[in-house]
Amino acid sequence: MKFSVCIKQVPDVSAPVSVKDGTLHQDSDRMVLDAYSASAVEEALVLTEKHGGEVEVVLVGPEKAKETIRKALAMGAASGVHVVVEDVSGLDSAAFAEILAAWHKSTEFDVILTGKQSQDTDAGLTGGMLAWKLELPFAANAVGITYDESAGALTVKRQGDSGQEMVQISVPGLVTCSNDMNDPRIPSLKGIMSSKRKPVKTVSLEDLGLSQDALQQAKATETSGYQNIPEREPGQKFEGDPEELVSNLCNLLENEAKVL
Repeated sequence: MKFSVCIKQVPDVSAPVSVKDGTLHQDSDRMVLDAYSASAVEEALVLTEKHGGEVEVVLVGPEKAKETIRKALAMGAASGVHVVVEDVSGLDSAAFAEILAAWHKSTEFDVILTGKQSQDTDAGLTGGMLAWKLELPFAANAVGITYDESAGALTVKRQGDSGQEMVQISVPGLVTCSNDMNDPRIPSLKGIMSSKRKPVKTVSLEDLGLSQDALQQAKATETSGYQNIPEREPGQKFEGDPEELVSNLCNLLENEAKVL
């Protein structure tokens, strides 16, 4: 099987972040492989180690994002594809799905894996939109994947709203992965050295028949600005005997909180 894993470069969540005049300021020098993407890469590697095949990673981002591709290659992916877009700050899930769909329409694959959401913005619609554009069966928020070779299908254990669900989808198909499904491996020294020799194909928007104007038209959302999380009012502490405490609490819940 050939796995195509869509990965993303994001700011290190431990790096300082600030909001000033409605603009988000991050340390652009501290960029890492998205945690959800890392779980998708790990799951693809586990499945190919068991059933055979290869893993290719696909990243949309600026030139310096090649470092993130190399991280996935060091983990064990066989090759990478870098769709170079220098400024991705204004792109939403729909625009990323447009780019990834254009690439996957020109290449062969059996399974596409993506993270269930993006670690920086928590946007999580790219996978579903990509499946729709490519007319693929789709399962979201996977916490486990097994492959039935005789049926040519994936059995996906996914985290639902009220419990875990088991969904079977045919191959080719697309699955978005939770970071709860595994512990991504740490690249070994041998893996890091070998990653430098693995092929990374560079692709431009023009190669895919796209343009910045086309991406702007594909966008479905606009970010109007950022705000700091408002401070919460401190909680109230009550003292007294149990009957008095219960009476005061019920009075507040009924007359102030309006929940009784």
